Amino acid sequence: MFGRSREKRPSTLLGRYLAATLIVVCSLGIACVMAVTAAFALSYYAGMEADLRYRAKITTEFFSDALRLDYGGYYQSCISYAQTFQEKDRLELQFINANGQLVASSYGPWAGNSPTTPEIQEAVRTRGICPYLGRDPETGERIIAVSSPMIYSNGEVIGVLRYVTSTRRMDGQIALVAAVSLLALAIVAAATAVSGSLYIRSVLYSLDQITQKANRIAGGSYGIQIQTKYNDELGKLAEAINDLSSAISQNEKIQADFISSLSHELRTPLTAITGWSETLLDEESLDPETERGVRIIQKEAKRLTEMVVGLLDFTRLQDGRMTLNIEQADIRGEFEDIVYMYRSRLTSEGIALEYEESDDPLPTIPCDPKRMRQVFLNILDNAAKHGGEGKRIQASIAADQGGVAIRIRDFGPGIPEDELPLVKMKFYKGSSKARGTGIGLAVCEEIVQMHGGSLTLENAQGGGTLVTVWLPAAQ
Repeated sequence: MFGRSREKRPSTLLGRYLAATLIVVCSLGIACVMAVTAAFALSYYAGMEADLRYRAKITTEFFSDALRLDYGGYYQSCISYAQTFQEKDRLELQFINANGQLVASSYGPWAGNSPTTPEIQEAVRTRGICPYLGRDPETGERIIAVSSPMIYSNGEVIGVLRYVTSTRRMDGQIALVAAVSLLALAIVAAATAVSGSLYIRSVLYSLDQITQKANRIAGGSYGIQIQTKYNDELGKLAEAINDLSSAISQNEKIQADFISSLSHELRTPLTAITGWSETLLDEESLDPETERGVRIIQKEAKRLTEMVVGLLDFTRLQDGRMTLNIEQADIRGEFEDIVYMYRSRLTSEGIALEYEESDDPLPTIPCDPKRMRQVFLNILDNAAKHGGEGKRIQASIAADQGGVAIRIRDFGPGIPEDELPLVKMKFYKGSSKARGTGIGLAVCEEIVQMHGGSLTLENAQGGGTLVTVWLPAAQ
């Protein structure tokens, strides 16, 4: 039996939308976070530097009187001031001589080695206040420092006053700002994702409804309408499909009415032609040539009658008027009767019908015997018309997967692979040159499906076409 083609997975429109939106939001957000953090850091460092410059200027001016003393008095003033410095918990005040040696510190006489940051010598050289932001060469800790030159009364730079502090607290504040900014970005991204998801899901729901109805219309449920409460692009699409469904439904009704009317009109003259041809054939006075012509008339009249019956069945299926008379039937007996009856006809056409007999028990099949005989006859007729050049047809019936499988195989050219999914569609004839309406298999499949079964076609290994009818057993 045919393997069902794997259905396409649903579209990932939601995933693509969220990915694209979040990439943009996160990219812009990260750029904003970096800009805000950098601006805050620059502002914070600039403010701290300005504060230290101001302190250095004020303190240097305060020491201007001490610079009139001798060197000893000057250094003693530095030590005393450093010892009484009130903000030593967050700042370190240092006094450094012109040689770069630490003279006094607010952290005590053993505050550490003499500092070596470049702004100290820069202050001595430029005789102005110089800042430094970076790592302490001794400890590796990030610091900010400001050095102001101490100028003696004779104009000589005899030392440097230096304020220095760790940037750990400032860096922590900057990190906090960055963290808060990232949290805000995460909240914005989450809100964007949620709102976008809700919006896209509403769109996808509408699309899913439209797709389901469109698939039903494509499957033959013409006339059904898509309900939509929006007047947007999706609403216009639904309206267009509704108009198309209504137009197809109207055309189908006109077509079905025409076929039904035509079929009924054809039955009367065909019955007369068939009856009179049989009457004429009963005459013994017919010459051979006339008898041959009458038999051709009879044969073609019967073929037309079969086509008319098929068209009538098709119209009944289309408008739901076909019903089944279900009963517990001997499906093997029904199938064998058709095979034996059809075998003589095929023999006259030079085609051998091989039936694989089996005594294996079959489950009881509830079905409409008349309709199933119609299905078997139609499939055998198709095998003879489309695969008759193989001069051989095989038929079998056997229990299969909780039911019964009837298999009929011809040894003709088979069906082109690109036509296999289409051969059961109504009015489809494909590349076959055999005569017919192209609705026989469509009617057969409808009848089999009404029984809860399936009808499949496939190209048999070694050539030819294999048709399998599967019917479920009684529950």
